[in-house]
Amino acid sequence: MNDRLLYSEACVRNREPILTVLSRVLPAKGTVLEIAAGTGQHAVYFASRLPGLRWCPSDADSAARASIAAWAAGEGVDLAPPMDLDVSSARWPITAADAIVAINLIHIAPWTVCEALMAGAGRILSSGGVLFLYGPYRLDGRHTAPSNAAFDRDLRQRDPAWGVRDLQAVVDVAARHGLAFEERVPMPANNQSIVFRKADSPGSPLAP
Repeated sequence: MNDRLLYSEACVRNREPILTVLSRVLPAKGTVLEIAAGTGQHAVYFASRLPGLRWCPSDADSAARASIAAWAAGEGVDLAPPMDLDVSSARWPITAADAIVAINLIHIAPWTVCEALMAGAGRILSSGGVLFLYGPYRLDGRHTAPSNAAFDRDLRQRDPAWGVRDLQAVVDVAARHGLAFEERVPMPANNQSIVFRKADSPGSPLAP
């Protein structure tokens, strides 16, 4: 086995439910930037099943980028070379995209990363472009399950700046950067898929 390959069992568990949503909300053609692509398992799985899209994975970690490249080579999937992208940077190594995908990012990072993600998405997404987020969220300030509350406590013990985010707070910061909340899709294991769309007008209020 290639010693550069990283593996996540969670990627295997959630990739099909995520693909079901992506197949519906992403454009048929265009460029998709995946931020914090991690092992690369999601990138090769989605790219191989959404052939009209050019999948551009990125990660700030060099070991993750090596793993992404190794997965692509091993599976024979045509990905763009993995980019070194620090979400918090004011300048990203890509200037335009039709969609952005970020899976399990904003709860395992300081809140400033969420703010920087929205600012970057507002800069580079084309008109009508999609920002797709996946992970656990609090709804109306409350956790959706006891397991999510326990996970939140664990995250904050590991780093006080981390934690499960309240969806309304995420919607609010997205709206400041021209990203309109479009829908929330409940997912297995008490996760959520959140879809935003680049718009010229402020984001819509969070639907109940």
